[in-house]
Amino acid sequence: MSVKSYPVPENEAERLRALADLALMDTPPEIEFERLAELASRLFKVPIVLISLIERDRQFFKSHVGFEPCGTSRDISFCAHAIMQDDVMIVPDAMADPRFQSNPLVLGPPYIRFYAGQPLTMPGGANIGTVCLIDSEPRFFFSEDDRQHLKEVAALVIDRMEMRRLDFARTISQARFENIAATSPDAIICSNAREEITFWNHAAERLFGYSAEEMSRYPSDIIIPASWRQLYDLEISRLRQGKGLELANRTIELSGLRKDGTEFPAEFSLSTWPEGNTAGVGAIVRDMTERKANEERLFRLASLDTLTDLPNRAAWRETLAKTLESNRPASLLLLDLDGFKEVNDTLGHSAGDAVLKEVALRLRDICSDALMVARLGGDEFVALLPGNTVDAVSAIAAQLVDAISQPYDFAGEMVDIGVSIGIALAPVHGFKPEELLGAADIALYKAKAGGRRRFEVFTPAFREVVVARRAFEKELKQAFDTGQFELYYQPQVLLETGSITGAEALIRWNHPTRGLLSPVSFIDVLSHKPSAPAIGEWILKTACLQAARWREMNPNFRVGVNLFEAQFRSGKLATVVEEALAQTHLPADNLELEIVENILLHNDRSTLKLLQDLRAMNVHLAFDDYGTGYASLSLLKRFPVTRLKIDRSFIRNVMTDEEDAAVVKVVIYLAKSFGMEVIAEGVEQEDQRAFLADNGCREAQGYLFGKPMSAADFTDFLEQGTQQVSRAADG
Repeated sequence: MSVKSYPVPENEAERLRALADLALMDTPPEIEFERLAELASRLFKVPIVLISLIERDRQFFKSHVGFEPCGTSRDISFCAHAIMQDDVMIVPDAMADPRFQSNPLVLGPPYIRFYAGQPLTMPGGANIGTVCLIDSEPRFFFSEDDRQHLKEVAALVIDRMEMRRLDFARTISQARFENIAATSPDAIICSNAREEITFWNHAAERLFGYSAEEMSRYPSDIIIPASWRQLYDLEISRLRQGKGLELANRTIELSGLRKDGTEFPAEFSLSTWPEGNTAGVGAIVRDMTERKANEERLFRLASLDTLTDLPNRAAWRETLAKTLESNRPASLLLLDLDGFKEVNDTLGHSAGDAVLKEVALRLRDICSDALMVARLGGDEFVALLPGNTVDAVSAIAAQLVDAISQPYDFAGEMVDIGVSIGIALAPVHGFKPEELLGAADIALYKAKAGGRRRFEVFTPAFREVVVARRAFEKELKQAFDTGQFELYYQPQVLLETGSITGAEALIRWNHPTRGLLSPVSFIDVLSHKPSAPAIGEWILKTACLQAARWREMNPNFRVGVNLFEAQFRSGKLATVVEEALAQTHLPADNLELEIVENILLHNDRSTLKLLQDLRAMNVHLAFDDYGTGYASLSLLKRFPVTRLKIDRSFIRNVMTDEEDAAVVKVVIYLAKSFGMEVIAEGVEQEDQRAFLADNGCREAQGYLFGKPMSAADFTDFLEQGTQQVSRAADG
């Protein structure tokens, strides 16, 4: 006897008999099962859902969403393992599970990584198959709620299978029928054209409240409510005329009437057969109260956002698709909250959740006539309005900007956010959901770029800009991959002696067609790309390596390196700095990291800890462009900054603008008061240099001392000593 490559339950024979009784193997797709599989796909956000039946040596998929084959052999079936247990079987990552890591369904299509299977357990206890969820990406979290919801989906599947089993029972022998009827959880009732009850099982007694003996004295219409009495009378009339039932061989949803007078939702499966000169009628009746409640709850979970109670992304896409298919004029408003991240960062996620709920209420109030208002996820909402008149939708968008921008009260704390809106019109801007959403997204980007708390209606010109921007972003990625970036270095000098103290490393792009580009041409785009941390790491290591070489000519040489905000968010900056210093043998004291204001204003606690760790290495920290933003004195007190950099915008008119001169003097004073160094940027004239020296600024950089230059040119500059600087200082 060959050894099976899959586990086999102890009750295998009983299990196979229960499966055979269902008569489901190799049957065509049925809408009821397809609907439940699609529900599970939406509810659990998985691409593949299977309703699997495990036969002797194979598995058959009664329903298969996202997977073409209608079955596989049992020896490669995950479900063959799932039916061995009573609870949900979870495989977080099939590649890490010895049972499945060499399975052809893992190594090949559908490339299973995550699997969750709930056994389909018949009333007698046999596991005849599973409802299973499959994803090509691993998942390491499947909550208790998820487990419960999957069990409820499986219960609905079993419910449907049991009804189907009873339908099948009508076609088999009377003895087998009575055996099935006696143990059935559903009411099975037989009657005739004279409305006499000829069979009434125990489940019918429980469901309707009448005993079989009572029903032998009552006509069958005693369980028919007034809501469909007319339909019942017509069917009985047809039987008495020797005709068949209109509703025969169909399953319909009606209601039943209990002995106590209450109605309940029910599913009736009707059939007829000849009995001498009259006709027999059979009805299988299932109480749908619990099933309807479960279906409604699961469909609600699959279609609604649990936080705001708005429709979710899946429900939204379905509505949008139907609207566009109908060719109805409509307006799509895509909303993105401005400043929402700061709410979560400063007040916590409870405050953020409260704001999102209130935004949903305000959105519903303004868009009361909307075809749908939905939350797509995070702080992104969408509304679909009837009509596509620009003036009308613009008026509503203006109301939304005003309403959503009003303050929010959370536990006595006033929260201030805004909203940006992109608008696309159907069918003018798109006949398909992807086209219309893409147009609205482009308009939203335009609204945000224009200053936020505003709206934009899509125009074709917007798309041209986006196409150009995407092409530029592609060029940027290729630039890094192919080594088109280069570091230039601008000298920093001691004003008193003119000697070189160091340099600021500045990135340049050797564009293949546009020549050498300065950062102003690309740095804003680059800083928001996923590659920013990697490019920042390259800049750091390249600058450190170059500074280590220049220390041979100037032991005190210090290099300044600008940081991207993404490097702070990466969580790896301290390690990257430590590795760069170790690999290049540059002393930490010879490295200065330059930080802009918005980095200090965000992620306060984590930023403070990171900067403290960097200072503990003895790395210097410069506050770049100080005075141009909203930096308070508390930032200087809280963060371990070692130097302030006076922005070039104040130096430009320092000799003619009293306010600029005052700002420069204040920054120099603050630096001294806090024990920091200070350096001025953008010094181009001798009188600017003299003003800074007279007011106690020790160092400066600018065209007066040297433009940014390549590493080779800077090496020559160092070798020539400070002759050029000295001549400039002497006038």
